Amino acid sequence: MAVPLQILGSGGAQAGVGPAIALFAVAPIALALPAGRLADRHGYHLPVRWAVAISCAGGICAVLSTVFSSLQYGFLCLAALLSGAACNLGLTTIQRSAGRSAHDATELKRVFSWLGIAPSISNVLGPACTGPLLDHAGPRAAFGMLTLLPLLSLWVARLVPHEVPAPRPAVAEKRPAWDLLSTPMLRRLLAVNWFMSASWDVHSFVVPVLGHQRGLSASAIGSVLGVFALAVTGVRLLLPVLAHRLGESETLRGAMLLVAAAFLVYPFAGSVWSMGACAACLGLALGCSQPMIMTTLHQITPSARHGEAIALRSMAINCSSALMPLAFGAGSAVLGAGGVFWLMAILVGGGTMVARELHSSDLASHAPKV
Repeated sequence: MAVPLQILGSGGAQAGVGPAIALFAVAPIALALPAGRLADRHGYHLPVRWAVAISCAGGICAVLSTVFSSLQYGFLCLAALLSGAACNLGLTTIQRSAGRSAHDATELKRVFSWLGIAPSISNVLGPACTGPLLDHAGPRAAFGMLTLLPLLSLWVARLVPHEVPAPRPAVAEKRPAWDLLSTPMLRRLLAVNWFMSASWDVHSFVVPVLGHQRGLSASAIGSVLGVFALAVTGVRLLLPVLAHRLGESETLRGAMLLVAAAFLVYPFAGSVWSMGACAACLGLALGCSQPMIMTTLHQITPSARHGEAIALRSMAINCSSALMPLAFGAGSAVLGAGGVFWLMAILVGGGTMVARELHSSDLASHAPKV
């Protein structure tokens, strides 16, 4: 949120927002597989320490963008690269460790629902704190706060027990990560994951642009994004209670239909309140999809290669996140913000046919053996 508003607020062109946002995903594309293998080899703590260090470096670059105005855009782009790399490394490590702590599908859904609450809360606090700081203290204070937050993660991470990674079969070392894509279920799952992650991206990208066009303050835009994150948090608090009643395929199809409906209505939302209502519907749908996708992923991939499988998913997401903002920027210039929402509604609605093929009862039979 802070990067596009900083670019637009300093007189930058709207066309510059897309490339800057896309850079958040560029480093993870290159580093996803090394990150997954690092987590498979070393467990939790070493990768998390690297993630915190890289994230703080990205925050420092963002602060420097407020000091050297002539280099502002370059520093913001470098901050996006480093922040994206850090987020990818940290999340890959955390998701792998969390999945290995569960013993069956119901427990997997509960684990990933609980795990998803933390970034949901951060997505509430981030816009809610950053918006007022941008309005009243300026971008330097906002970026400074965001630079310090990863240090709290490092302090909390010391409480996580140290893992002794299990020995990996020698044959697994010789097989490329891409051979996991030979599993039809994984290919379908990655397609569904793309539809949902692209929906998240388009919401994050278009809402600040739409709000800026309508003259909303940074605090108002932050409140809309905060409502979205609160809805994500709320549904993930509810999922552990309902985990034993929810099938992965059915839940994903329902979530995709709700996303499509919300995008159809969003362009008609003319106030902060109506935008917040649409954001809440999207948050409910997208919030419940990630635990279901991660549960399915862990069921169809071998335990010794969970890090690699998560990395492939991350690469698919970040390839999309690197390219889609460019498409969103071009699309919003041609179709307007409403046209981008309607286009995503058509894509996600059609994607429910792919989700229909993820039969929960057949997941185990599609898992690779090594």
